[in-house]
Amino acid sequence: MDYEARLDRAMAATPDFAGSESRLSVPDAAAQTDGAFTRLTNVGDIADALNRSVEHLHRSIQRELGTNAQLSDGVSRYNGSFSGEDFDAAVRAYVAEYVECSECGLPDTRLERENGTMMLRCEACGAFRPVSKQPSTSSGADDGPAVESGETYHVKITGTGRKGDGVAEKGPFTIFVSGAQEGQELDIYVERVSGTLAFARPA
Repeated sequence: MDYEARLDRAMAATPDFAGSESRLSVPDAAAQTDGAFTRLTNVGDIADALNRSVEHLHRSIQRELGTNAQLSDGVSRYNGSFSGEDFDAAVRAYVAEYVECSECGLPDTRLERENGTMMLRCEACGAFRPVSKQPSTSSGADDGPAVESGETYHVKITGTGRKGDGVAEKGPFTIFVSGAQEGQELDIYVERVSGTLAFARPA
């Protein structure tokens, strides 16, 4: 076998990392208005395309939209009126944080927990990094309610919601704080609690 033939054979057997990004084909969000709610009817298909759990994706979208939500039978339902473009933007934010490698830009990654920290590890280039956002959970592991309406708490703002409000976490609760900025530590007054979401203002 001459050199050219050997080279062609070697190239054919080499993974095409440069073209791997094309493998990430994400369906457009299918939004369906349902009274005071909006359904994302294909959240399961989107999660499958991203190779992530539907629960993890659902919680991240909920956080990005800054609203309460439920997941049942593969359909997410979010309080409020949202367009397909709103959901697509939330999915893009999810991809940037939880799917794409920050070094090579490829989606060949997996989420894993190391010493209590969620890490994104790339199987294409070997890079890894901690994920900065943590979707809220509804495990209810804490005894009693962690957040109550009419109470004051000291929190650290760890993110920013879709409407520009600061976002803090306390137990299983995600707290949206009007006028707060990421990185702040402050006392807040909780005005309203809905499920595992709370809405507050600086005290």
